Amino acid sequence: MIEGFDAYGHAILSLALWSVVSLVLGMVATRGKTAENTCACGHPKRDYSDVAYRRGRAFANAMEMSGPFIGATVAAILAGADPFWVNLLASLFLVSRIAVAVVHIGTEIQPLRSALWAVGLLSVLGLVGLAACAVI
Repeated sequence: MIEGFDAYGHAILSLALWSVVSLVLGMVATRGKTAENTCACGHPKRDYSDVAYRRGRAFANAMEMSGPFIGATVAAILAGADPFWVNLLASLFLVSRIAVAVVHIGTEIQPLRSALWAVGLLSVLGLVGLAACAVI
């Protein structure tokens, strides 16, 4: 590993694993689409009881969080923020987002999905705060 970044191993691994999770969700999102459950735009019709719709939403939601997670994590690393907290928050984000996907696809329990989503959001905000504190 490049000298200076070795302390951020968990955060860097979380970035790499998030790429794999995103690719898997992209592949899963296309399963179960039929002419009956798909709109003219190609996306499944809004129906949370339909697992094909939930798969598509899980993928879209993951893509919506990718930019903020990647940006905040890279900023915290480059700013030299405390490696313990950067690693912890990046790892927490990854675990929470995997849990969001599992709950989103496998259930219709919206409060649990929202709570797990909030954990990921707070992780990203924490990374932003660490980056800001490191450069100020």
